[in-house]
Formats: sequence, structure tokens, C-alpha cells
Amino acid sequence: MLTGLTQAEAQARLSAEGPNELPRTSRRTALRIVGEVVREPMLALLLAGALLYFLLGDKTEAIVLASFACFSIMITAVQEARTERVLETLRDLASPRALVVRDGEHLRIAGREVVRGDILIIEEGDRIPADATILSNNDLHVDESLLTGESFPVTKDVETDPAVFSATLAVRGGAICEVTATGPSSRLGQIGKVLGSIETEAPQLRVETRQMVRLLALVGISISILAVLLQGVLRGNWLEAALAGIALGMSMLPEELPVVLTVFMAMGAWRISKLNVLTRRAAMIETLGSATVLCTDKTGTLTENRMSISELRLADGQSFRRPENGATILPDAFLPLAELGIMASAIDPFDPMEKAFHALGAEQEGDRVSQLRGDGHQIRRLYPLEKPVLAMAQAWGAPDVPGGLTIATKGAPETIADLCGASDAQRAEIREMVEQMAADGLRVLGVAIAKWGNTPLPATQHEFDFDFVGLVGLSDPLRASVPAAIRDCSTAGIRVIMITGDHPETARTTARRAGIASVEVLTGAEMALLDGEALAHRIARCSVFARIMPEQKLQIVEALKRAGEIVAMTGDGVNDAPSLKAAHIGIAMGGRGTDVAREAASMVLLDDDFGSIVASIRMGRRIYDNLRKAIRFIIAVHVPIAGMALIPLLLGYPLLLGPVHIAFLEMVIDPVCSLVFEAETEEANIMSRPPRSPRQRLFSPRTMLWSLVQGTLALGLCSSLVIAGHHFGESASHIRATSFVTLILSILVLILVNRSFGASLIRAITRPNPTLLLVGAVVLSLLVMSQFWPAMTSLFAFAPLHRADWMIAGGIALCLFALLEAMKLSPARTLTSAETPH
Repeated sequence: MLTGLTQAEAQARLSAEGPNELPRTSRRTALRIVGEVVREPMLALLLAGALLYFLLGDKTEAIVLASFACFSIMITAVQEARTERVLETLRDLASPRALVVRDGEHLRIAGREVVRGDILIIEEGDRIPADATILSNNDLHVDESLLTGESFPVTKDVETDPAVFSATLAVRGGAICEVTATGPSSRLGQIGKVLGSIETEAPQLRVETRQMVRLLALVGISISILAVLLQGVLRGNWLEAALAGIALGMSMLPEELPVVLTVFMAMGAWRISKLNVLTRRAAMIETLGSATVLCTDKTGTLTENRMSISELRLADGQSFRRPENGATILPDAFLPLAELGIMASAIDPFDPMEKAFHALGAEQEGDRVSQLRGDGHQIRRLYPLEKPVLAMAQAWGAPDVPGGLTIATKGAPETIADLCGASDAQRAEIREMVEQMAADGLRVLGVAIAKWGNTPLPATQHEFDFDFVGLVGLSDPLRASVPAAIRDCSTAGIRVIMITGDHPETARTTARRAGIASVEVLTGAEMALLDGEALAHRIARCSVFARIMPEQKLQIVEALKRAGEIVAMTGDGVNDAPSLKAAHIGIAMGGRGTDVAREAASMVLLDDDFGSIVASIRMGRRIYDNLRKAIRFIIAVHVPIAGMALIPLLLGYPLLLGPVHIAFLEMVIDPVCSLVFEAETEEANIMSRPPRSPRQRLFSPRTMLWSLVQGTLALGLCSSLVIAGHHFGESASHIRATSFVTLILSILVLILVNRSFGASLIRAITRPNPTLLLVGAVVLSLLVMSQFWPAMTSLFAFAPLHRADWMIAGGIALCLFALLEAMKLSPARTLTSAETPH
């Protein structure tokens, strides 16, 4: 038995030779991130303002604005670097995996951890992670088109063609290999090809955000230029006019939008990865909230994929039920059935069903397969399970030993019946036994035996004269999280469809236990007889599909899409790739899935647990909700800021907000958008409302209108304070200080209002969010410092405020809070709701 490298040897080689990956040329370094930040328009406005203050001789203002610019660079660079680290982590998770033997044990590791000398087990559907030499071959066929351009698979042979190469694909069979080269030393590395990586952008959201930023920037720049011209012409002070224009431009430019989108998508993918779901395409975070149908496998997704043999039935109808716990010694009559099942399985099995046969054999007094091998018997030929013969057979025998070969086969009972040439009456008896066992939720396999002389073995199993031996029923417990997850899907308006290759009765029983409601069970054979219209009609009523072939999954997906559904589909095999790619959300199995399925999917389920899929849908809804909350806040908060910068120009008042005030406000808004809203908890009704329509836009008219209503109310209350101050003859510095405090408190109110789509004063204030508490404490501390620290008071040109001024500012903020919360209860509450139903 192969033991492979020890963990210590593997770690030493990994340290000496480096990880099994090609150098990345597109990684964003810290210097590159800073360079991108420096080109941002907001930073250009800050630096322009600093230059103008320097020209005016006000070096203090110039230094402060330059400091704000440096602080802005630091904040943005830290956020971008954090995002890049998250994406690097996700790229590592997305790298192809490998099954290796180390210290005599099978281990599933990341492809980048494979080292030279590792014993590599290749199975059908695997993306080969490194260059290697075949030690033991099991009909391995490899697609080497990535390297050679040749579209036909290459048949590998230990003697004539034993080399396999990194990034090529095992399309049939399997092999045990020894790794000879990794990373840049591999043939792929020498050629210089670079594999694809995780997408880091959400195209639809990115385009929509870019269009909105350009529109608002165009409006802001136009108004700023007009304000500069009016101020310069009417008042004659062009430097002051330029400062006013810069302040107005800074107040109207929503530079937070692209930053927020980047941070939310990257952090969202990271949060979902914590649920054991890898998001390979960030756009899927948006699509998750729209899913209306979730098509799932049974084995390993709804169930634990922890097979055990529960029942054995002989051809004459005798039955033996194993107890659930403890080792079981089979009666002598059932030993041949168990032994043949083991002989029809891999010697060193990876498949859970074959492991169950070996586990049963290990409980018996003698290990028949070991005895056969000790007598010189060996597997002379493997007949793999492949369409249309859904059975696997192995021919056992010893060279030059009289008596010929023993052929053991196991597979779908109907296929075994065909191989045995069963009569109609025999088929009926077998079918009745299978339905009885399947009704208990068992997965049923048929077992048969044939003898063959010392003549050459035939090409197919059909040429053997098989005798039916019996049936084996395997149980696979339902995952504990599944029933609750199914209920969550039901309340969230998501229909769950189970698709399996198992017997219809097994499928029906599992679906009933899981809580999947279905009027009927549709089989693959029945489905093959239906045209497109008839299939659409049946799919509308059926949520359980049995004996389905992988290519039929694609038909199901396409039919659901034609019916207007947003489809999520799980899959694990090579043949599942088309249906995964066709689905709106393709979900590959990370534990047992092939690399081909992983590459075709938009998400990878790392623990193969159905509950994780539902948890990711919940998280996707939360992320999109929080993104919409942040967008609403950004649009709303720029209205009063821009208005307070513009009103003095329109009414002939002294300038209220200069670049230094706007820069301070931006230092408040940026962390609120990218940190506070991103960390918000989910809405109470997140999984009790219908899926969101995929046609709903992030910057929808309703979102924009509600944001403008919030901002206009805040502007109206703040500007009334300014107008009243001038009416009563207050000084410009006193009005500036009072209005600035009121504006800051109004911004905090807008944060509280946008934390929830519903109206709840207590909920808005007490909803847990440590980041909000931290940011709020910092903002209020700085606000107090601006009033009581002489240096800041002088910088902001504030007059001291009295207790009455603080009470007026607080009263206006409370009034704004009450008005906006009341609107959530009024007929206008449709503006504030979370989603447009699908």
C-alpha cells in the first residue's frame, strides 16, 4: 500500500520549492493602490483648495486641507488593501484541490500545497494540479487541449504514455501518480499560460454605479462652475469664489459610491465564505436575493453522504436488517451477497457506497477479498459504470489457475435485471422488492455474479451470463439542518426541487422527510418522452425528480428559465457543468465535486451542506439590503451638505461651509458608508418576503425619491436655522457653528433612519452594531472638540455656542428623526420598503 510523503517531508519541500502556483502579475500592491487613490477627483479638489488657501496666505487652512487629503489617502488605501487581502483569501479557496496520500492517509488539500513527490490520486472530472507520472492506471483519458490544442482526449498508459500535466483534465477513468514538477517548473509554467482567477467586479452594479457617479459629478461640476462665475462677477472676489466652488463641488460629488460597492462586494464574498460557500463571481451576491427556485442533489447535499448498509435481500426474498449501532455478523446465507458487493467495489474505495461495503466486510470474521488476493487473485479487468449500463463489474482471477474468472457486478436493480436476462415475472419480483426497500428511504443496488473461462474477456458486461444474487439497501441520514432550511426557503418564496439518480420511492421518502412538497415524482425515463410544452407543465407541479441523468438537469434548468424563474442549481460531476453554467446561480460541491463543475459554477459549496446554500441566500439578501441602505444614505446626506454650501451663494449670505468643513464631513461619511452599513444585521423579515425582482435597479426611482425626501427635509430644517439666524442678526461665525452642529446631528439621524426599512424608534436606536457606536462616539467627540478646543474653533471659524444653541440643534435633529420615522408608517411607506416582490 502506498504511504506517500510524510507531512514533514511535504512541508519541507513546500518551503524549499514554493507553492504549486504560477506567479500572479496583476496583484495590486500598496503603492499601486495609493496611486489609484491619488487620481480620485475628491482628492484633487482637496489639494486645489489647499493650494488656494496657500495663495491667500492662510497656511493653517492649507496645511489642514493637505492633512485631510493625506488622511483620505490613508483611509481609502487601508480599505482597498483590506479588500485585496479578502480577495487573495478567496482566490486561495478557489484554487483546484487535490487528493493525495500522505502518511498512508488520503487527504484533500489545496492544489497550491501539492509538492514534488506527492502521491496523487486522479479521478474522473479532476483538474490535474501538477505534472506527474502514472504509477497505476485505471483507463485514464485526459483532455490536454489547454496545452496542445488537440480536442480529443488522450488515452494514458503506464508503459507508453505515463505522463500527465498540470491544468489538464481527467475526462474518464482514474490513476495513481507521483508528482514530478509543480508551479513554474511544470510544463504549464514553462509555456507561461495563466489560469483564470476570481472575478472581483459585479458588472451590472459596477456599470450602474459608474453611470450614476458620472451623472451626479456632471451636475455638481456644472453647478460649481456657475456658482464660481456668479460669486466672482457679483462680489468681485475670485479667490473666494473659487473656494466656494470647490466646497460646493466637494459637497455634491458622491465619490463614496464606487468605494462602497467595492468594499461591500468583497466583504460580502468574504462573509459568505465564512458560511462555507465560496463566491467565485461577486455578481452572484446580487443574484442570490432574486432566486426563486433551488434545484438540489439528494446525496451529500440533503443527506450526510455517510452511507451504511441497512438491509440485504436475496433473490428468493429472504431479508436481513442490520441494527443501527454496533458491528453485525451476517448469517451465512447473506455472506456471498456481501462478498460480491465488495468484489464489485474498488480495492481502496473513495465512493461512500463502496466504503459501506468494505465496512460491512471488515465486521465479518474473514475478509474474503484479502483472502483472494493472498491466493494470487487480482482484478483482471474493470468494467466501469457508464451509460447506458448503470452497473460496475470487476473480473477476479489468478493467472494460470484452473476454474477461470469470477465476475462481480453491482448497480441499478433494473440494469442488473437486464444483465441477468430476467424474465418478466422475475423483473416484477425484483421491482416489488426494490419498491419495498426504497419506501424506507434506502438506496438500492442489485448484485449479480458470472463465471468466465480462461479465454479473453469480452468488451462489455452484456456478454457475461450473470445470475441475480440479491439486493443491498444503503441508508444515508438526512442532514440535521435540512428540514429547517427547507422551511426557510418556503417562507422566503423559494421553491426547492430535489433531483436525484435514485429510485423514485427512495426520492419520495427522502423528500417527505426533508419537507419538500411535491404532487408527484417525475423519472428520467418519463421525462425523455415529454416535449417542451409537456415538460413545462409537469415541472410546474413536480418538485421531485428521480433516475435523472446529468444531461437532463440542463433540460430542467432551461424549462424553469423559460417559465421566468431565477434558478440556482447544484452539481458535482463533469456532466453537471452545462446545467451549472446555464443556471443563474450554479453551485458546485466543494467536498465531492469535480474541478470541472467548480469552474463552471458561480459558487462553490465547501461543506456540501444544503443548509449552507440557504444561509448564503440569507446572507446575500442581507448584503444587498445593506448596500441599498448605504446608497440611500449617500444620496440623502449629500443634499443638505450641498444645499448648505449653495444657499449662502443664492441668498447673498457669507460663506457657511468651506473646503475644510466639507472635508471634515467627508471624513464622517466615508467610514459610515463602508463600515457601519456593511456591518448592519439583517432585517427581521429577511426570509419571510418574496425574492427580489432581478429587474429592480440599485438606483431605482423609489430609492432616489426616498433619499431626496430625507435630504430635502434635513436641508429644509437646517436652512431654516440659517435664515432665522440672519433674520435676528446673529454673527456669521455663530450661524456657521450652530448650522454645522445641526448638520452633523442630522447626518447621525439619517444614519439611524436608514438602518432599517421599517419604522421602529426603539429598533433604530438599540439594533446592535458596534461599528456604529465607535464611529458615532468619534464623531460626537470631534464635534465637541470643534466647539471647546480653541485650535479647531479657530480653524472652523466658529463662535462659542450657548446651551440654548445646543438644545435648538438637538431639537431640530429630533424633529427630523420623528418626521422621517412617521413617514415610514404613513401611506408614503412604500418608498421605504426593502424589496420589490418578484
